[in-house]
Amino acid sequence: MKPVFRSLLASVALVPLALTATAQDLPETELSVVGSWSNLPLYKNFERNFWEVAVPEASGGKVTVSMTTFDQMGVAGGDVFRMLGDGVFDIGMTVGDYTVADAPELEGLDVPLLAIDADSARQMVEAAKPMVADIMRDRFNSHMLAIAPYPPQIVFCNAEIASLADLEGKKIRGSGRMTTLFLEALGAEGITMAFSEVPGALERGVIDCAVTGAGSGYASGWYESSTHLVNLPLGGWDPVITAVNLDAWEALDPAVQEFLTEQAKTGFEDPAWDDAGGALARDIACLTGSGECAAGAAASMTLVELGEADQARAVEVLEASILPDWAERAGGDWAQRWNDSVGAALGVSITN
Repeated sequence: MKPVFRSLLASVALVPLALTATAQDLPETELSVVGSWSNLPLYKNFERNFWEVAVPEASGGKVTVSMTTFDQMGVAGGDVFRMLGDGVFDIGMTVGDYTVADAPELEGLDVPLLAIDADSARQMVEAAKPMVADIMRDRFNSHMLAIAPYPPQIVFCNAEIASLADLEGKKIRGSGRMTTLFLEALGAEGITMAFSEVPGALERGVIDCAVTGAGSGYASGWYESSTHLVNLPLGGWDPVITAVNLDAWEALDPAVQEFLTEQAKTGFEDPAWDDAGGALARDIACLTGSGECAAGAAASMTLVELGEADQARAVEVLEASILPDWAERAGGDWAQRWNDSVGAALGVSITN
C-alpha cells in the first residue's frame, strides 16, 4: 500500500535538482511540511522554494507538498520536534537550540565562537551529523534529513559597545542556552526571551542587547531599536534541522527515501550553505549602510569589530567553563563523542 501523507506551503528562484531516482520510479506521495520562521531568509529563499517548487518539479509531480511554518501555525519553535515525533505532520524544521530542554546533548551541534566563517561552520555541522541523527531518532522519533544554517549569531545593542568588557552588566537576550551561559560568563545578565519580543524589549530598555543572525535582525527590524552591531559569532550559527517523522519515513517507498535524501542535500543544504558565505557581509551592509543593500533600505547601525584580545578571551571562557558545563549536562559519552567528531574537526577538546 502506498504511503499517503498529510499537508501544509510557499517560493523563490528555482534551484536545479539532480535526480537519483527517475520520476517514473516514484509512487505518488503527499507530504505535510512545517518550515521555520516565515519572515526570515532561510525560509523565504530556500525552504519554501525547495519544498513547494523544486521537490514536486524534480519528481515529475509524483511528490507533492503542502507547507506552512511553525509561527504561522502559532506553535513555539521548541514544540516542533515533539509534535513531529507524535506524527502531527510529516516533516518539520526548527533551530536545534530551541529543543535543548528536551535534548541537552543537542547543544553540541552549535557551539559559540568555534566557527567564525561559513566553511568552518559547515565543517562543524557535518562532523556533528551522526550525533544529531542519533538524537533525533532517540529523543524525537524522527529521521534527520538536513541541517542548514542561519547566518552567524551576532549581537545587536541599544547601547554604546566597543569591547567585550562593555557587555558586562548588560541585560542580553541569548539565542540559546549555551549562548546565554556564555554571556553570563562574560559578566552580562543572560535573558531568555522569544525572538518576536526582542524589538519592543530593546526599545523599552527591558534588555540592552540581543543575539541573532544579521539577516534575521534586518528582516525583523531590530535596527529600529538598536544602535550598535557587534560582529563576533557569540551565538554560533543557529543551525536549522529538517527531520521526518520516523514512522512516516519508514513507511515511504525506498525510491522516495533516496529521492528526498539526495534532493535535500543538492537542492536545499548545498545552496543554503553556499549562500551563507556572503550573507553576513550583505546583511551588515544593510544594517550599517556600509555598502549596497539589495534587500531594501539600509539602516545606519554602528559596526563594532572586536580585536584579537577580545576574541582570545571569548575562546578561553568557552573552553574553561561553557564546554565542560555542557558535557556535564549532556552526560553519558557525549563529551567523548563530541571530542572525536566536532572537536577533532575544529581542533578543540573538552577536558574534565
